[in-house]
Amino acid sequence: MLNNQTLTVSIVVPVYNEEDVIINCLKACLEQTCLPKEIIVVDNNSFDNSLHLIANLKRTHKNGELIKVYSEKQQGLVSTRNTGFVKARGDIYGRIDADTIIRTDWVENLSLAFADQEIMGVSGPVLYYDMPWRHFGLKADLIMRKIVLGMNKKYRFLFGSNMALRAQAWDKIKDKVCLDKQDLFHEDIDISLHLKEANLKIAFVPSLVAGISARRMGTSPKEYRNYVKRFSRTYNAHNVKQFGQKTPEYILMSIYPPLHILHKSYGKRFNKLGGLNRYSKKLFRH
Repeated sequence: MLNNQTLTVSIVVPVYNEEDVIINCLKACLEQTCLPKEIIVVDNNSFDNSLHLIANLKRTHKNGELIKVYSEKQQGLVSTRNTGFVKARGDIYGRIDADTIIRTDWVENLSLAFADQEIMGVSGPVLYYDMPWRHFGLKADLIMRKIVLGMNKKYRFLFGSNMALRAQAWDKIKDKVCLDKQDLFHEDIDISLHLKEANLKIAFVPSLVAGISARRMGTSPKEYRNYVKRFSRTYNAHNVKQFGQKTPEYILMSIYPPLHILHKSYGKRFNKLGGLNRYSKKLFRH
């Protein structure tokens, strides 16, 4: 355990109708080996039970006072994320999704990673908790990311479900990031490219582990292809051309058919056996 944490961490969680996953996400944030300074929840016009559940957790959890809830009326992930970063007061802005379950040493590992003063942004590998063979999947994800990073030494990318920035890095690029009002880009890749343009260093941290849902694999082929094409649209908008630029797209398209079938069949079993309420604690302790 890190006893003398000098860098404070704000965790930012955009939320839009996430009643099935948000409580497990926030509990993981509240039960860290090193607690964050705050957990910034930004609601983007949810009309389900998300806000009620968050308010109850804030009231009943022993660390619930760390949760701060804000709202963003302009619909969209980018505007919601930006509001979270504006409200954050930590030295480091952690950025995860509402279906992300961070490992209990996540904040601690962020502090260690940012001990290097040159590093301005970090990302880590993910484990898909609603798929079988989870820890094999984590190893496969780690290998894939290392291959992609090895092919693209000039550019490093962040993964929005599991990433963090220095506050000072965000200050340098916040007026330049794309607002993407048409919802065409990968907002995390956009941030990565703006960090590169500002000559700010991004690092991949293998110990920064988070679990996410593979629910993207449950979407239709048309929806999934549109999601994958966000890579090209984001790079093209920045006039970026690099060796291996389309590699993530090729990989994601190739794994979709078998994982789509697997997710549809296993997802039913996962939910029947209790879903995240049963699995979240035992899966992400280290």
